[in-house]
Amino acid sequence: MTPRERAETLAYRAGWSLVQRLPARAAYGLFDKVAVQLHRRGGRSVEQLRSNYARVRPELSASELDALVLAGLKSYLRYWCDAFRLPRQTPQSLDHGIRLTGYDEQARAIVERGEPLVLFLGHLGNWDHCGAWATYHFAPVTTVAERLKPESVFDEFVAFRESLGMRILPLTGGPDVYPQLREAISRGGFVPLLSDRDLTSRGVAVTLCGHPARAAVGPARLALETGAALFPLAVTYEKVPGRVEHRVVARFGARVLPPAAGSDAEKVRRMTQSCVDDLGETIREHTQDWHMMQRVFTGDAAR
Repeated sequence: MTPRERAETLAYRAGWSLVQRLPARAAYGLFDKVAVQLHRRGGRSVEQLRSNYARVRPELSASELDALVLAGLKSYLRYWCDAFRLPRQTPQSLDHGIRLTGYDEQARAIVERGEPLVLFLGHLGNWDHCGAWATYHFAPVTTVAERLKPESVFDEFVAFRESLGMRILPLTGGPDVYPQLREAISRGGFVPLLSDRDLTSRGVAVTLCGHPARAAVGPARLALETGAALFPLAVTYEKVPGRVEHRVVARFGARVLPPAAGSDAEKVRRMTQSCVDDLGETIREHTQDWHMMQRVFTGDAAR
């Protein structure tokens, strides 16, 4: 571990401990201030967020877009504050902090029958709360995490998520994740996957909010090959009167079924596009909760 990585790890641990001990108003107020500073300072990630928002909300003026970027940074920092404070949560508080909408009853019935379920997620809202909630109130989670640096922080975050009952498979640096996901599904597993950005260079071309992009094929491919049910899931935030914390809203889109005709590759593409179309609606309506600070549109990649 380099000196910089060691310092980052120590800062991460100290921040995690401090934020858990702070009163909610002080903790979230602190993270709001960090968001404001990030907005003022700018930088590559902030400008990429601005570019992504400009593509999905082209009707906004420059000042409106700037305000939306600040709101997006506040939402992103809220996610991190939530994550640091997640060990304080109980099964009851997790349940009080989430609201399910859309086709959730259909999805729940599938899980209750012991059948496998695959979710296509975007980088929206607070998935960690959903995953922790699912452990107690829905079904145990098996998912994939992008390996980030420093490795020590990644390892601690994986350990934290696994302590909440989730099974985390590193995308790289270990055995191929796809056979492990298939094995989990064969046991009736619940597999939610972040898929609105292709991390493998094996993704499929899609149209997101009217612009060409690439998305991961894992959810659609798993559903097609195993018969598991596939749903898009959009996670956002909503304010709750009288509470500092925001509530998580998890909206299940309609189940995506394999097309009747076409090659397997074409079926996977069409199923993935259906999931992207569903998430695109939420991205337009709740753009500030789309924490996409990396390149996602192919037009950006070509620059």
